[in-house]
Amino acid sequence: MEYVMWMVLLFAFTFLIGIIAPISGVGGGVLFVPLTTAFFPFNIDFVRGAGLAIALTSALSSSPRLLEKGLANLRASIVIATVSIASSIAGSVLGLWITNEMPEGKHYITIALGISLFFIFAVMVKSKRVEFPEVDSVDSISAKLDLSGRWYEPSRDEVIEYRLTRLPYSLPAFAGVGLVAGMFGLGAGWANVPVLNLLMGAPLRVAVSTSMLIITLNDAAAMWVYIARGAVLPLIVVPSVFGVTLGARIGAMIAEKVRPRVIRLVVLGIMLFAAILDIEKGLAGLGVI
Repeated sequence: MEYVMWMVLLFAFTFLIGIIAPISGVGGGVLFVPLTTAFFPFNIDFVRGAGLAIALTSALSSSPRLLEKGLANLRASIVIATVSIASSIAGSVLGLWITNEMPEGKHYITIALGISLFFIFAVMVKSKRVEFPEVDSVDSISAKLDLSGRWYEPSRDEVIEYRLTRLPYSLPAFAGVGLVAGMFGLGAGWANVPVLNLLMGAPLRVAVSTSMLIITLNDAAAMWVYIARGAVLPLIVVPSVFGVTLGARIGAMIAEKVRPRVIRLVVLGIMLFAAILDIEKGLAGLGVI
């Protein structure tokens, strides 16, 4: 009965996260991992494994449709993934090594998760999205790889053509994002979208769609590490994935009737609160406070 109770509570908890995520524009994985770590007594390895499963499920469910519409740039995703997959696997191996091999490693990871959440909070607050960025020139590498595309935009009733640029400067950023995503089990949309949109010049729709495709590659690679190490527990993953999926369907309908800005501010406040709780929990585990 105790297992059933925790599964029911986790389902209800992730159902609420699923409702909030599409309204606020914050990925479910970014909310799930720090909040579950702070409020539930689960081992952090299992929480990170479930976080990757949530992010991967969301990305897999939307990527085929986005590719079909021409919104996700497959060529750019493959180029970026050559770097980010390696870093996400490295992050997964490093994160699991810290929690299993280092004395008090799980407390260090919890503290690092809280600090990373502060960083994510700052990125989301300061980044400004541009719907249709202007790209005046393209670097030689991006031009040779032909990182361009086109799609029909209903709001403007025209076919939009775009070009991506600054690939050499963007790859280190994607490598860092993959490392963080693998180490903490977080989805990477919070950073992929600003890099694609503001640095590479991808239109906002293309940036969001391409980010989802990158997540399918990154998180799939990272999740195999967690599966191989026994860090994917069905008792946590199944109710979490179902809860977030069902909640997201309702959240998508509610998003049409509420002010996303207000909800986004509330979610950012929750993220800040979760960061403080995670750091406090980690320090308490180490006996510092």
